[in-house]
Amino acid sequence: MLTRFRRLFAVLCVLTGAGLLAADSNHSSESSSPDPEPEAESAADRAGSPSDPAGDGAVKSVYILPVRDQIGRPIEYILRRGMKEAVTEGIDLVVLDMNTPGGRLNTTLEIMEMMARFDGTTLTFVNSDAISAGAFIDASTKEIYFAPRGVMGAAAPVTATGEDIPEAMKQKILSFLKARIRSFTEEVPYRADVLTAMVDADFELVIDDEVISPEGELLTVTASEAVRKYGDPPFPLLAQGIYDDIESLLDDRFGAGNYVIKEFHVTWSEHVTQYISSIAPLLIGVGLVMLYLEAQSPGFGIFGIIGVTALAIFFLGNYAAGLAGYEPVLFFLLGLAFIAVEVFFFPGTFIFAILGALFILGSLIYGMADIWPEEGFGFSPEVLVAPTLNVFGGLILAVVIAVVFARVVPRSWFLDRLILNSAIAGSSQGALVGDPPQQTGDQSNPRPSAIPGKPPIGSNGRAVTDLFPSGEIEIDGKRFQARAQYGSVASGAEIEVAGYGDFVLIVREAS
Repeated sequence: MLTRFRRLFAVLCVLTGAGLLAADSNHSSESSSPDPEPEAESAADRAGSPSDPAGDGAVKSVYILPVRDQIGRPIEYILRRGMKEAVTEGIDLVVLDMNTPGGRLNTTLEIMEMMARFDGTTLTFVNSDAISAGAFIDASTKEIYFAPRGVMGAAAPVTATGEDIPEAMKQKILSFLKARIRSFTEEVPYRADVLTAMVDADFELVIDDEVISPEGELLTVTASEAVRKYGDPPFPLLAQGIYDDIESLLDDRFGAGNYVIKEFHVTWSEHVTQYISSIAPLLIGVGLVMLYLEAQSPGFGIFGIIGVTALAIFFLGNYAAGLAGYEPVLFFLLGLAFIAVEVFFFPGTFIFAILGALFILGSLIYGMADIWPEEGFGFSPEVLVAPTLNVFGGLILAVVIAVVFARVVPRSWFLDRLILNSAIAGSSQGALVGDPPQQTGDQSNPRPSAIPGKPPIGSNGRAVTDLFPSGEIEIDGKRFQARAQYGSVASGAEIEVAGYGDFVLIVREAS
C-alpha cells in the first residue's frame, strides 16, 4: 500500500508543479508612467483628440497586445490570453500594436470576437501596415490611430496561396464579411462603408459627392487620408489621429506619467502551442494509458514519467493558447485524489473511483474549452463540443494503445527491461539485481510475465491489503502486486500463487 501511495504521490507532485508553472508563467513585461485626464467628450469631438472620458485623475492601466507579421494561431493565442486577463483585471485600455500583411480568415474572425468581449476601451495603432486581415481586426476595435506612414486596406479574400477565389464562393464570403463588418462598426460613421470598399472592388465609396474609392479598385488609405473629416458635423473617415508612437498617443490621452503599460510578446511557446493543440487527443491518450501502466507496475518509472510529461505538455499547451489556467490541473489532481481514496481506504465501493474518473475527464475537457472570465459556469454548451470530441478521441486512442501493450509489448524483451529498471529505480519490492531466475511449476499460463523475481506457482504468503480484486501480498518478505483469481481476499488471509498476469500475480486463498 505504501509503495502505491508513494507512486501516486509522486504523480500528484509533478502535476502540481506543472499547474503552478502554468499559473505563474507570464510572457509580459511592465513599464510605468503617471496625470489627470480631460473631461468626457462626444464621439465627434473626440475624433481629433484621444482624451479619456473618465477624468478621475487615477493612474490608468494599459495592455499592449502585438499583431505582428502573419496572422495565425500564435497571434490568436497571445491575444486570447491577454484579453482574458484584461477582463479579469479590469484594464482601462487595450491597444493592438498593428503591423501585419494579413493572414488566416478564421483566426481573424476569432480575434474580432475576442475584442467584442471586452467592455473597456479598445484601440488599434496602425504601426505601419494593416493589410487584408489586419483591416478587419482594426475595424473590431472602438478607435483607430495611425503612425505617420501607416496604411490600411486591400482586404479582399484570397486563397492561402494568394490566388483568386472562384466567383460563387467569393460572393458568399463577401456577403458574410460585409455582414460581420456591419455588426462590428454600425456605431461608427463611415467605417462600415470604408471596410466594404477595402474588401469588395465592385463597391464605389462616395462621401459628400466625393468619390473616395472608384468602382473596380480595392481601397487602401494612408494615415492622412484616414483622418480626413467629412459630413456635418465633421467626422474622420476612419482614424481619430496620427502619432509617432504609442507612448505619444498615451501621453496625449492620459497625460504624461498617468498610466501603466503592460506589454505582451509572442514567444516560442505560442508557436509550439499551435502544434500541441493539433495533437491534443494523442497527448491525452498517451498520458492516461501510461499512468494506468504505471499503476500496474512496481515503483515509479518510465511509464509514470511519460504519462506525467504528456499531460503536463497538454495542460501547459492549453495555457499558452489562452484556453486554460491552473483550474483544470486542480480538477485533475482532485480526480486522482478520489481514485487514491478508493484504492487505499474504500476499495470495492466504486463511488470514489467514478467521481475521480469524472473529475479527470472534466479537467481535460475544461482545459480545452474557451471559457471567458465573465462567463463562469454560465457558458454555452457549444463551447464544450470540440473539447469533448478531442477527449473521447484521446480515450479511444488510449484503449488502442492499451490493447497493443497487452497483446504485443509484454511478449518482448523491451517491456521486461523497462519494468525491471523501474523496480530497481523506484522500489525495493520484487527481486534484487542478480537474483537467480525462478522456475514455475505450472505451465497453465505459458505467456511470459513482466514481474521481476516472481515466485513459483503454488508459493504461499499473505495478503497485505484487501484484494477487491487487486492489492498487495507478501511472500518470503517481498511484496508484490496481486489480483484475486476469484472474488476478493481479505487483508491478512493466507494466499497461494495460482498464475501470472501481465504485471501482477494471480492468487487465491490457501485451502
